[in-house]
Amino acid sequence: MDWTSIYLKTSDLNVFILGTGEVATRRANKFLDHGANVKLAGSSISSDLKKKGAELCLTDDVDELVEWADLVVVASGDKELSDYVCSIADGKLINRADFPYEGEIIVPTSFSIGDIEISIFTNGKSPLMARQLRKKIQSIITDEDIMEIELQDYARSKLKEVLADQKERRKYLYQILGDESVNQFIKDGEFDEAKNHIDNLIRGLN
Repeated sequence: MDWTSIYLKTSDLNVFILGTGEVATRRANKFLDHGANVKLAGSSISSDLKKKGAELCLTDDVDELVEWADLVVVASGDKELSDYVCSIADGKLINRADFPYEGEIIVPTSFSIGDIEISIFTNGKSPLMARQLRKKIQSIITDEDIMEIELQDYARSKLKEVLADQKERRKYLYQILGDESVNQFIKDGEFDEAKNHIDNLIRGLN
């Protein structure tokens, strides 16, 4: 397997998308929602994309658009133009919706629940099963799981104020994860009470 999962920081990333169809629109929404600057070359874009800040450009301008971009997304049915864009995108990150394995970036199926984002990649074997697995995973993640993540984040930030050693912080995070009172507060949906209890536990370290 030649691919490894990695998250790319997209805030202020310049993304050029060749195409304005369904796939191109999906890609544009994803990158816009994560803070990227997006320009598309094609016939037309929706008003929603425009409101998010997407810019529609002419296909005649692809040379300048490729030069501007940090990431080039090819999502056009025009193979000749697609191949040309890839040929001049030397040194750029390329995502090819038409031939995914000819680029450097694959955009997998993904979904968010709160601050959790989960991506599923079947190495191209079954996009359909990737969607089915997505549904299964979504069905088992609970509100309690989301609250636990928020509390672990809160506890980590508090522990950093009193413990310099990362291994020590991790040990206490496991203790908080298994703390009966914290778990009961989570079950009862009492987020503030859980935070107060964590504060008391951490104060005991001083």
